[in-house]
Amino acid sequence: MPNPFEYRDAVLYCEDVELTKIAEQAGTPCYVYSAGAILSRYRAYDDGLAGLPHRVCYAVKANSNLSVLRLLAQAGAGFDIVSGGELYRVLQAGGDPASVVFSGVGKTRAEIDYALEQGIHNFNCESEAEIALISSLATRLGKTASIAIRVNPDVDAATHPYISTGLKEHKFGIDIAEVESVYQRAATLPGISLDGVSCHIGSQLLAAAPLVEAARKLLALVGRLRAAGIAITELDLGGGLGVPYSPADDKPNIAAFLADIRTLVAGAGLFLLFEPGRSIVAEAGALLSRVLYRKKNGEKEFIIIDASMSELIRPALYDAHHEILPLRQSKFGTVKADVVGPVCESGDFLAVDRTVANVLPGDMVAAMTAGAYGFAMASNYNARPRPCEVLVEGATWRIVRTRETYADLTRGE
Repeated sequence: MPNPFEYRDAVLYCEDVELTKIAEQAGTPCYVYSAGAILSRYRAYDDGLAGLPHRVCYAVKANSNLSVLRLLAQAGAGFDIVSGGELYRVLQAGGDPASVVFSGVGKTRAEIDYALEQGIHNFNCESEAEIALISSLATRLGKTASIAIRVNPDVDAATHPYISTGLKEHKFGIDIAEVESVYQRAATLPGISLDGVSCHIGSQLLAAAPLVEAARKLLALVGRLRAAGIAITELDLGGGLGVPYSPADDKPNIAAFLADIRTLVAGAGLFLLFEPGRSIVAEAGALLSRVLYRKKNGEKEFIIIDASMSELIRPALYDAHHEILPLRQSKFGTVKADVVGPVCESGDFLAVDRTVANVLPGDMVAAMTAGAYGFAMASNYNARPRPCEVLVEGATWRIVRTRETYADLTRGE
């Protein structure tokens, strides 16, 4: 679907719902997600691979709300998880454990046991020690664990250093120059089946070229492994495609990227796995907030809102850009200001020196492209209850996570 957020008669809508109505009834801050946009992005991947044996495994870490997971499970998605807790959430949402791939560099014994007992599809392994542990645990349970080894292809994703994962100096995966010998040693272990090769070179890639380069390297590796007697049947190319957070950003073309991949893998006899997260949910979400105060220090303008780094840490953590839009278009032009929250940190900002609508106290705004790594990275810092989450479907909306209370802040203490 096209952008689910648009102005109609100067009022910002999500699908067919006025965001002001959600903000007034659900309160602020709150996260709002478009079900139609989520499904549209998932189908862009699934349709782009039609005719090839494949599975699109949504990366749960981007947004793990149960209603979002349930929506994707019902559409036929698999899931990419990085913790036992994420597996639990997938199961609670009705996801099929046989559609789950377990990634991550630090899986614990308890998490591996849990995943084996639930019958997940496979493990993306990141070290020889992990492979040995899975072998011993699977053998103890009388199971055979399907594994893929995550290969570090030494491809520069040209993204923020905190979300780049494909170079030799990163903690993820095994260096492609060393991995063939790792496969040979792993082939001698009981309780595992060496079925796949996987990689994930980073996140928020606005150009597909690094992903295509990584795919070429992995296909060559698959050929060498097969020639050595290791019957690889699966290729997991991870996620990583980004979204345009700023109007100046390029918008990756999912269909064109997948067409390139189709050409590369033609005739290879491989089951393909993809693990998109951000590119499915980011643009489907917004964080709604109310303006509390206007303040001026010398020549510096501040717009103080009731959302903060506790609800959207990406600007402080990654110097990330999120468009700030008024829920009702302002009649007072624009102003250059910092948009900041109430948290007692100088790093508590959503925008710095940004030209934004000249909003006044009581007005409401939306931080856009907040469907990924918004609530997922939210915290209770400064003893702030986490906001509610709302799912919009056409002309209807519902709260899919209730707002936390003060009592929730001390539960378990």
